[in-house]
Amino acid sequence: MTMHVNLSPEMEGFIKSKVSSGFYGNATEVIRDAIRRMQAEESRIAAWRLAIQEGDAQLERGEGIAFTAESLNDITQSAMHSSQPMSRDVLP
Repeated sequence: MTMHVNLSPEMEGFIKSKVSSGFYGNATEVIRDAIRRMQAEESRIAAWRLAIQEGDAQLERGEGIAFTAESLNDITQSAMHSSQPMSRDVLP
């Protein structure tokens, strides 16, 4: 599929600089990488929103705990000493 896109001179210069740096072979690779990154970001945001909805539902059911410095320390210590890998949903 061929698509024509109008870019500002600044955006065009940015793409050209990425290609001239040697990291990308051509402008198409730059655009494809940008789109892949946008798709990944949308997926992460959707996962965060779902986690927030689940947390809200848990709180509505009374399953929450009071947030204190001590509870944060307990959670941190538990996570640091866990043998389970950290969920991708909570990683930056």
